[in-house]
Amino acid sequence: MIFKTEHLILRPWEEGDAESLFLFASNPKIGPIAGWPPHESVEDSLNIIKTVFAKKETYAITFDDMAIGCVGLLIHPDGNHYWGDGSAELGYWIGEKYWGRGLVVEASKPILKHAFDDLDISQVYATYRIENMQSKRVLEKLGFKYYTELENINYLGEKFREIAMILEK
Repeated sequence: MIFKTEHLILRPWEEGDAESLFLFASNPKIGPIAGWPPHESVEDSLNIIKTVFAKKETYAITFDDMAIGCVGLLIHPDGNHYWGDGSAELGYWIGEKYWGRGLVVEASKPILKHAFDDLDISQVYATYRIENMQSKRVLEKLGFKYYTELENINYLGEKFREIAMILEK
């Protein structure tokens, strides 16, 4: 499935996106705050495209024909948390060069509409690390409301706190 917005095209990831994925995902400001390690090579990025990003409802955020981020719905068992039947988890990130432009909000809107209209999802959850105020603002702009606070463990085995938010149909 492909979604078009005013500035973006959301489409499935392609192997040819590996170099642009590496360009943005190798930035240590991106992955760790989202819960994953920075990519170490183009081959690492290609592997992520073939595995993690090959899952249903995972889309490359493209701008001027370049993959600059990712947005998707994680539906059990693919999500970071199990929120119950009829639920999904919204996940997203965007390259630092594109921060502050409202592009994640723009990319998330058609994905949320798709969840509610086409996938029989009744509530969408999203989490953000307590220190990630940018992500909190994205979720608030999308209409999400506070749900709960969680404690989690990252890929390095370190504990962190995150806030879960909910958007209902």
